[in-house]
Amino acid sequence: MWKPTSALSMVLILSQCGGAFAAEPTVGFQEKPGQVNVLISGQPAFTYVYQDDATLRPYFSNVHTPGNIRVTRKHPIDSQSEGGDHGTMHPGIWLAFGDINGADFWRNRAQVVHAGFVEKPHVKNGRGMFSVKNEYRHDGKLICTETCRYTILPQESGYLLASDSTFANDDHPFAFGDQEELGFGVRVNRKLRVKGGNGRILNADGLKDEKQVWGKATDWCDYSGTINDRHVGLTVMPHPDNFRRSWFHVRDYGLMLANPFGRKALTGGDKSSVSVQPGETLRLRFGVFIHDTPSAEQYSPAAAYRDYLKETQSPNAS
Repeated sequence: MWKPTSALSMVLILSQCGGAFAAEPTVGFQEKPGQVNVLISGQPAFTYVYQDDATLRPYFSNVHTPGNIRVTRKHPIDSQSEGGDHGTMHPGIWLAFGDINGADFWRNRAQVVHAGFVEKPHVKNGRGMFSVKNEYRHDGKLICTETCRYTILPQESGYLLASDSTFANDDHPFAFGDQEELGFGVRVNRKLRVKGGNGRILNADGLKDEKQVWGKATDWCDYSGTINDRHVGLTVMPHPDNFRRSWFHVRDYGLMLANPFGRKALTGGDKSSVSVQPGETLRLRFGVFIHDTPSAEQYSPAAAYRDYLKETQSPNAS
């Protein structure tokens, strides 16, 4: 039996580069109870899940490249092939918070409720789009709402998933706390891990893997490796107009998280508390480029970041 949870407050922008499609790629949707399956040129790309008994917040599961290579961990997890840790907390790609007014949405101790579609899935200007409204609730009380918009823009051999979230509560203030576990995260396919796989973590400043990258603020961070003789992975890109640059919480076992909240947790600095007063809003945007090329030399995370910024400014994306 499904329980109501939320949809992830994101703009999904799928953008390809590289030639995985023989024809102009198209976006399609298959709506089912509690989820939306997204297809590119008729092929499953990922599933957006907004109702789940175990993971009480929205997420994207079983994310595949245009070449049909799965780049996130299998979900629900197969403990033999993917490892059994954090099965309900690291479902694929997600936006989650371990502390909003003390409520823990990361560890499923509070619930994000899908309050409905603001815009049903549709196609406009070559992009697939839909919008949702989410309610963040704890012990039956509303902490805040989130307005979420998703746009899917296919191009050649990858797609950009860009998040655009607006948080508000007209009646009561709320505050995001200071932990490692707040922000936009991905959990990669076991084969792409640094530890136990053939993967690599690289940030915009040339730092590599957990030892160098953890706790550093940067424009983008890429987690990638080789599967089926293809260079595949995910590049997470916080938007520069967010209220603060994101530090990256990365692990060699396959986790990558962009976190603008955890100043003390990630740097040892002053404890952060980001408050939103009644009548105010907090906007958060992130992008993740899902890529698939014959070799690492044929993919540029820096170019993907530049394209992401251009897309967020494009009138066709609205």
